Amino acid sequence: MGKIAAKILASGEGWQAVDVVCGAGPRDRPYEEQHNGWSIAVVIRGSFQYHSSRGDAVMSPGALLLGNRGEYFECSHEHTTGDRCLSFQYTPEFFGRCGLPAFGIPRIPALPQLAPWIAMAQIAIQSTEKAKFDDLACGLIGAVGEVAVSGRKGDRTPGPADERRISATLRFVESHFSEPVRLPQLAYAAGMSAFHFLRTFRRVTGLTPHQYLLRTRLREAALRLATQPEKVLEIALACGFDDLSNFNHAFRAEFGVSPRAYRRAPRSKTPPMAFEAR
Repeated sequence: MGKIAAKILASGEGWQAVDVVCGAGPRDRPYEEQHNGWSIAVVIRGSFQYHSSRGDAVMSPGALLLGNRGEYFECSHEHTTGDRCLSFQYTPEFFGRCGLPAFGIPRIPALPQLAPWIAMAQIAIQSTEKAKFDDLACGLIGAVGEVAVSGRKGDRTPGPADERRISATLRFVESHFSEPVRLPQLAYAAGMSAFHFLRTFRRVTGLTPHQYLLRTRLREAALRLATQPEKVLEIALACGFDDLSNFNHAFRAEFGVSPRAYRRAPRSKTPPMAFEAR
């Protein structure tokens, strides 16, 4: 019988992220399971059939499996072997604070508006960087709420008070970008729950807090590469990156070249860096 391996990758107040790898195949008989809490699972690899009281659905990469607390379900692999999911599991208290009713459908397919969250999940499961999971835990619930809850009114446009709070957060990030800044810390300072802070932050800036922090760090790193003689590793560490490998990967993804190539480029061909820590 195919084995299921579950590993907790990260956890926070009211949630945990679990890497679930299943090796079951067509010859394995499905068995009944139960959702202990509310869950949203991102299918990373493979496909399988999900059977619940809300209906049956074929799960494939990029789709979201939705689980209601206390609900019984079965997963079967009728046509292929194995799958991997990143499952976010929430306590009743956390889910209740988000203001969502029980899920009425078993699955959300790989919709275009969910693509950024799916991509973030795929990256997070490889790097296990804590900040990514903070964003994902809250962001996925918000995204699912907007897609899955029929008749739900859209979120209100951020008002002046929200904008002031987020503006203060931006100034804080710019002044502390080299420190291990986390979503709960920012939400607490803004006087908001993590869920509502993330939603408001995205609506005001167009980015998650982690994305904003990452780009702030990369802009500062680019400025130092262009103007200071420090070693690349020294710049990476000074800008808040844990190691050179992560820095190189993030820098190339943002600027299209490696840090060393960026440093060697003629300054007239280098985009100006407007960031300045305040």
